[in-house]
Amino acid sequence: MPFVSRRAPLKLSDSETEMLTALSQSRSQPAGRVQRASMLLRYHAGDTVSQIARTLGTNRPRVERCVSKALELGVTQALADLPGRGRRPGLTPEARAWVIALACQKPKDLGYAQELWTTRLLAKHVRKHGASAGHPSLAKLGRGTVSKILSASPVRPHKIQYYLERRDPAFDAKMVQVLHVYKQVEIWREKGVPPPELMAVLSYDEKPGMQAVENTAPDLPPLPGKHTAVGRDHEYIRHGTLSLLAGIDLLSGEVLGLVRKRHRSAEFIEFLKLADAHYPAGARIRLVLDNHSAHISKETRAFLGTLPNRFEFTFTPTHGSWLNLIESFFGKMAKTLLRGIRVASAEELKARIELYLKEVNESPVIFRWKYKLETLSVVSLLICYLGINILVRKKIRVRKAGLPGRHHPLTNAVSVGCW
Repeated sequence: MPFVSRRAPLKLSDSETEMLTALSQSRSQPAGRVQRASMLLRYHAGDTVSQIARTLGTNRPRVERCVSKALELGVTQALADLPGRGRRPGLTPEARAWVIALACQKPKDLGYAQELWTTRLLAKHVRKHGASAGHPSLAKLGRGTVSKILSASPVRPHKIQYYLERRDPAFDAKMVQVLHVYKQVEIWREKGVPPPELMAVLSYDEKPGMQAVENTAPDLPPLPGKHTAVGRDHEYIRHGTLSLLAGIDLLSGEVLGLVRKRHRSAEFIEFLKLADAHYPAGARIRLVLDNHSAHISKETRAFLGTLPNRFEFTFTPTHGSWLNLIESFFGKMAKTLLRGIRVASAEELKARIELYLKEVNESPVIFRWKYKLETLSVVSLLICYLGINILVRKKIRVRKAGLPGRHHPLTNAVSVGCW
């Protein structure tokens, strides 16, 4: 006599059959849902529980639970676990919040030597002080659970993310002044020539710390089957460092540069003399530069006093050297000339840098500033004007203190306008 099942048959609508068929063939859904969809389709087709378990490589109780849920609660509920299953969470939301708040404190403030938490140290501190803080569920907290709690939180107190504090209250006004210099250059470039009273606009900065490094063994050329790149021994010999003092002409792309061992006021004055000799007399030379001490030293001011109305300085804001266009040239130089360079002495490094500047000037490239340049408007002009007024008021106070007044060449240079 054939076996007759006492369990009721499963009736499926066309839409349910289509949904289960697509789910049973899915490669992106969870494996449990795919298997349960196959169970329901086979049971609907007339297969017995034993046949389904044998075909799908599972056991009878699992198939029976899936079919029973489908008959009692519907097909949709049979595809997922019922709510409330599994072990109850042992940690309360308050306890998790306390762990996160504790992790946001520094260990050194709680008597430890470390600056930042490790999961092991944080778990140890939580186990020791959790009960006294009103969270007895944390008495057996492990480092793995601490890691899960921190991973689920939007904060990462065990890591460091660096930021740059804005220390210049007049940052926006000074930035607008620098951007207006670039805007003027763009307009002059379109017209073909700068105004007659201005001869050049230089973006100036120093690139210190260029290492003169020598190999202890010769480089090996690339060879097929041995090494595809240049072979180089890891040991090297240091011959000191050099500094490049350079200014790029924003109108022509020509680079003026000096390679020296240091970058003090004396070297900066030497660069100013180079620029003065390079350009014809009678016209002003405008420099965009940062607030390095050598640029505003007594020696520099004394030299500028010997060349009245020759130089104009536009200073970038504090921590705003990224506004200086020559940084783009330095970045290009680091990726081309200085990348992997090896020399026998500091003198050779100097010669190769000077040769590089000569090669650049043979085919100069005009660097163009674009960031936020199109946002300049009447409002920014007003900000620039107010920023200049702020600087003028500061100069008046400086003059009252007995320092050089507005007729001093450097003081005139600082008050470069946006027009």
